Amino acid sequence: MKFGMNLLLWTDHLHDGLLPVLEQLKRMGYDGVEVPMLGEGDVAACRQWAKRLDDLGLERTAVTIRTEQDNPISPDAAVRTVGIDATKRTLDCCAAIGANSLCGPYHSALGLFSGSGPTQDEWKRGVESMRAVAEHAAKTGVTLAVEYLNRFETYFLTCAADTARFVAEVNHPHCRMMYDTFHANIEEKNIGEAIATAAPHLAHVHISENDRSTPGTGHVQWRETFDALRAARYDGWLVVEAFGLALPAIAAATKIWRRMYDSEEQLARDALAFMKRETAQRAG
Repeated sequence: MKFGMNLLLWTDHLHDGLLPVLEQLKRMGYDGVEVPMLGEGDVAACRQWAKRLDDLGLERTAVTIRTEQDNPISPDAAVRTVGIDATKRTLDCCAAIGANSLCGPYHSALGLFSGSGPTQDEWKRGVESMRAVAEHAAKTGVTLAVEYLNRFETYFLTCAADTARFVAEVNHPHCRMMYDTFHANIEEKNIGEAIATAAPHLAHVHISENDRSTPGTGHVQWRETFDALRAARYDGWLVVEAFGLALPAIAAATKIWRRMYDSEEQLARDALAFMKRETAQRAG
């Protein structure tokens, strides 16, 4: 098992001012960080950051999203192409920075709704778009970890069963799925069954509390979660995903309007201790 921290708690891009935070995360005992890749990306800059992160001893994963302007399930073929190409460029940046996986809801546009559930045509377009992305992922050596969200953030993939079916239809070894405890807490009736459904395709896990603050302090079904991950023999990344008020745009997107923890340092430290304690109890 590897323990990571999503940097969206502090920033939406890498910059020199983040170095003290990265050093602190390493001292705490994190194995790696999850790097936000929300813009066009700069391969040369990513290569430079790869060296800096290597020097710090931090491995990395990455996260990205798609929007209405580059929606991979859009009825407009030109918009779909923009989305596919954007994720391909992100994969190139992942390879440059040394991220072994790319997670996120890049299957469709975040926060865009049609007023109904996904149509058969949207599903077909989504599968075709993701297969094209997966073929590029194979060239870069990066694994796709497709994320489902709750119904208030997307209408396309909102549960483990649908996401497992989606990945199975994409049918490419570099296209897998991820599981996020925050979204599952809203959408899944049975946590153990959801993780068992995801298990054959599972490549990444986000550890996120029901209020997006310190994992282990809310009402996510943590015992069931860690028991099910153990039963599934999952031994990949556990990445803390929490949000605060540091970034107004992210706070607005995640609907965080009040401070729910003492400090980012406290949250990161307590979250790591929580993950290590829960996994140690189930070791052996």
